[in-house]
Amino acid sequence: MQQGTGGSETEVTWEDQQNINKFGRLNNRFHELDDEIKVAKEAIDNLEDASNELILTDEEVVRFQIGEVFAHVPKEEVETRIEEMKEVNSKNLEKLEEEKESVLAQMAELKKILYGKFKDSINLEED
Repeated sequence: MQQGTGGSETEVTWEDQQNINKFGRLNNRFHELDDEIKVAKEAIDNLEDASNELILTDEEVVRFQIGEVFAHVPKEEVETRIEEMKEVNSKNLEKLEEEKESVLAQMAELKKILYGKFKDSINLEED
């Protein structure tokens, strides 16, 4: 396969094609991670709101959703569960953000390699 603009032609080797494919997979993963991070942040915000509402309530037993069902649970137990859920979601968010940084670093390295060889013949930027 030949690619080129004007009179210059650059041969695309098997290794080049593998790098291009890897960049595409990393770009897809980057967008998936972006979406997952948004969902995780929303979940943490919702748990924070629930925690604040729980502080304001005067009831000793509150309704707590477990799966598809609401159960009457003591307020202290709900507070503990919400804090545990916030910790789990925060750790998950940290992992997602670390993976996103790793993906960005790999993409930057591949961009450097591919732009070095193909110059203006390849576009790796998003529109």
